[in-house]
Amino acid sequence: MKSHPEIWKGVLAKHMQWNKKPIESDKVREVAAHYSIDLLTASILVRRGILEPGELCFFLENDLRFLHNPFSFEEMEETADRILQAGIENEKVLVFGDRDVDGITSIVLMVEELRSREIETVWSLPSGDEPYGLSMKAVEEFAAQNGTLIITVDCGISNHKEIARGNELGIDTIIIDHHNPQDELPPAYAIVNPKMENTLYPFRDLCGCAVAAKVVWALRFAETRFYNQEVCLLNIRPGNEAYIIDAAKIKNMLVTDRVSETIIPGMVDLNHTRLADFLQGMEIIVYDSQLQENMLRRIFGKEVLISLTDLSEPIGKTYPSLRGKSLLRIREYSRMAKYQNSEQGELDTLLNLFTTWVLHKTKDVFQPFIDNLDLVALGTLADLMPLVDENRILVKKGMEGLQKTNRPGLNGLLMQQGLYGKKVSTTDIAWQISPLINATGRMGVPEKAVELLLSREEESCKDLSEEIVSLNKQRKKLGEETWERIRPAAQKSYEELGEKILLVGDSSIHRGITGILASRLAKYFNAPAVVVSFMDDKAVGSLRSNKNFKLPELLDFCAALFIDYGGHDFAAGFTMPFKKYDSFRFKLKEYVQRMKKVEEVEESITVDAELPLSYMTPELITMVEKFEPYGQQNPPLVFLIQNVRIQELELMGKSERQHVRMLIDTGNHKWPAVFWNASDRVGKDFALSDTVDILFRLGRNYFMNTETLQLTILDIRK
Repeated sequence: MKSHPEIWKGVLAKHMQWNKKPIESDKVREVAAHYSIDLLTASILVRRGILEPGELCFFLENDLRFLHNPFSFEEMEETADRILQAGIENEKVLVFGDRDVDGITSIVLMVEELRSREIETVWSLPSGDEPYGLSMKAVEEFAAQNGTLIITVDCGISNHKEIARGNELGIDTIIIDHHNPQDELPPAYAIVNPKMENTLYPFRDLCGCAVAAKVVWALRFAETRFYNQEVCLLNIRPGNEAYIIDAAKIKNMLVTDRVSETIIPGMVDLNHTRLADFLQGMEIIVYDSQLQENMLRRIFGKEVLISLTDLSEPIGKTYPSLRGKSLLRIREYSRMAKYQNSEQGELDTLLNLFTTWVLHKTKDVFQPFIDNLDLVALGTLADLMPLVDENRILVKKGMEGLQKTNRPGLNGLLMQQGLYGKKVSTTDIAWQISPLINATGRMGVPEKAVELLLSREEESCKDLSEEIVSLNKQRKKLGEETWERIRPAAQKSYEELGEKILLVGDSSIHRGITGILASRLAKYFNAPAVVVSFMDDKAVGSLRSNKNFKLPELLDFCAALFIDYGGHDFAAGFTMPFKKYDSFRFKLKEYVQRMKKVEEVEESITVDAELPLSYMTPELITMVEKFEPYGQQNPPLVFLIQNVRIQELELMGKSERQHVRMLIDTGNHKWPAVFWNASDRVGKDFALSDTVDILFRLGRNYFMNTETLQLTILDIRK
């Protein structure tokens, strides 16, 4: 993790409360033993409250088998079939996305997938001052080109009128989105969105690009012989005087139905059990068919005729270490079984085996899905998705892909930022790559970023990379100038609205930086912020909030004023007629009456582990990187060490020497360290040669093409 002083600016120089949550040592040992991990790792997991098997697997595993099945989306089959039909019928397809990193990467991912299938594909997104989402203009222009299928990515869930117009013009629309749906859904051919009400998909916080990647996974699975093939997995085990028969139906690797019967041999005919209808017309897969067939005959008589497909032989060939082992023995070896919330039965082990075997047999088909995870990592990090659940594996794999990406455009950006060939962290992406891509949208030319990521021409990518870096510099300058201009108006609004929320609307605010300004204002005032840009006859706004206040309720309260609106719980936007802006201001004042003021809290930091000095060796970085990726809901690890000496100390900084560089002596090892914005504490709270306790994060630092491990100090006490 490379250090970035701007992350900590204005925060870390203050005294903070140190919080080290007490934990039970027995629980730590239990977790360590069950998951075969060291005690330090187990203690951090316990202290962070990561105890549920379904949570732990995403911190301890990096295997694609643990990702959720795309066919858990209710309309994924319809989506895959419609796209496949477009290829068969030589249809023309429009991929329409958003202008931010998530939208841009979603477009690139979907366009590459469709073109790899030789489907005629064009793409579009809001440019200049065009509003967010699918536009009527885009629909009608596509119809004039004889297009028949629109796929929206990272948008579409609020485009009722546009999709209805497409239907009138003979265009089907597939919505691939992750924004909050409104009460009324658009009349789309199919919708794939993890935030749909009552969805069976088990994780709601995928970014738009990740949802698009799930569609790619489904399309690739549709090329295998297992697509839409319903099979039955069956296992029989002896009880006391009876036999227990467990069976499950599987379609697209999902369990669609289960049945269990306990039967005493000779007491009932097969046709008088629930099994008869359950097994009718199904391919029946078992493990060790000879053993299973013998038990069937004992139960129902020698005349029973049931055709069984034996999985043990192909499993033995694929995984020789499992050859000859029973399901009970295999369960002991199973990594997947460790993370089940309930006791694994033999049928569950068989299900895991079947899933693992199918994914192995079809692994070559899924390479495009894996190759696209670099884009998914970019989208996930830029859209501030929580790095929990399957996002952890998606980003881990994506970051691995970024290290060796074959996209000339991405390599161009990495080179521009001095990151090419280095171990890139999620922090590097968040602070050095995402802003570049976002700058194209903010400055009204998001197509530049799409062209860069789609291009395979080295020279073109070099030129585009340089142009995008220049755009980002312009965006920074514009943002700083506007920030200084609007801050007094923001202060006034904050006070007028009871210090609960603030609103700034100005014709001089560039449409592309409303989100940046809203985010900065929300942090500055510790309150939800709304920033509105006036453009001709429209007002376009961005809203940003934090964990204390969710935005959808406010948006719904003002919905009658909007042309369209949407977003996430803590980041959203809207477009309204300019003439309704004053009504919005009054509506906001009305809403404020029901809001609670965000309470000020003492600044504190949570300690993940107190380390003995013997643990302070370079090998500690392995522990730190084990918990990557870091980001939303998974902050970098914070360690506490006591009684260490400040061996060297100097002030640093470009214009003002406001930061502190140190060398910390921990006994067996001496550590370079930085303490941002702490120069005013030197000589008061600590000084050269002092013995101190420190809170720190450990990361990699790159300087003059040399990599070193470095402590980022968060606080110091004598």
